[in-house]
Amino acid sequence: MNKFYNNKQNLLCNILDKAENTHNLNKNEIVELLNSDGNLLYKSADKVRKKYKGDFVHLRGLIEFSNICRCNCYYCGLRSENQKLDRYRLTENEILECVNFAVNSGYKTVVLQSGEDMYWTCERLCSLIKKIKEHDIAITLSIGERSFDEYKKLKEAGSDRFLLRIETTDKNLYKQLHPNMSFENRVQCLKNLKKLGYETGTGCLVGLPNQTIKSLADDILFFKELDADMVGIGPLIPHPETPLANANKDNLDMALKVMAIVRLLMPDINIPATTAMESIRENGRIIALNSGANVVMPNITKGEYRKKYEIYPNKICINDSPEKCINCIKSKIESIGRKISTTKGYRKDAL
Repeated sequence: MNKFYNNKQNLLCNILDKAENTHNLNKNEIVELLNSDGNLLYKSADKVRKKYKGDFVHLRGLIEFSNICRCNCYYCGLRSENQKLDRYRLTENEILECVNFAVNSGYKTVVLQSGEDMYWTCERLCSLIKKIKEHDIAITLSIGERSFDEYKKLKEAGSDRFLLRIETTDKNLYKQLHPNMSFENRVQCLKNLKKLGYETGTGCLVGLPNQTIKSLADDILFFKELDADMVGIGPLIPHPETPLANANKDNLDMALKVMAIVRLLMPDINIPATTAMESIRENGRIIALNSGANVVMPNITKGEYRKKYEIYPNKICINDSPEKCINCIKSKIESIGRKISTTKGYRKDAL
């Protein structure tokens, strides 16, 4: 038994050594890491994070400006068939109020996130983006699938980054979870964003029904092949008003392992410690920051709207003010010896 254990440990150490030095692994090696207990993996990822990204944590101010969505994804509380959700849409002035708060609070990036709300046409978004860019901040968009021409106009208006999660690269699983959507179009959108010069973000959900370790390994290899600039990994938190209401809830450890491997293979990218991680486990974002992550996205949406952007239930901080959120996360970050960045935090920024 001890000999078997020692052989497994030696194999794991050899894979981690290869990952740290070459930032390349094959699918079988990734599967081996995903099947490990994670402890050595997290330490290795944290070491690579420190080498390539330093001890700075980038704060991105998240503005959830509409929970209206044309899509009907099986895992998302914003899905169009959820009749129990109280829908809302911020006005341009309300969004700009959030932006002013972000600027005055020292944020260097705002993230404009919504469901696929087609009220927000390309023209309306471009007008908003131009007003936001009057401040010296970066803009990340997370608004779903649009045409190449729309992405181009949004980029020309001043948007810097775009987050479009693939959620799973298993085509059959993707089709099961995304009615009336195309896996191929999702991939093409990501390629279009890269072609247009966006810092392009993607990511996956961990814990989907019928998802396998091998498909998670494929997700990781997809991120590397795409050369994504940002990768967000979220544990599935089942929403009661979705078809996945009864899915497994214990997904954090696997999500952390996926995130850590992404750091090993893509050492210089930006990786958020996602809110979902802390919604599952106390100090989940701090655990993630100690396992390869270097970005946190505090919610700066104001008032009752925070509660209504219910992608998943039991989200942390929905009753807190934006002021409380930033003070809380700054304190937590500093408690582990990390520092708040004062830059816009582009992938290629020097330490």
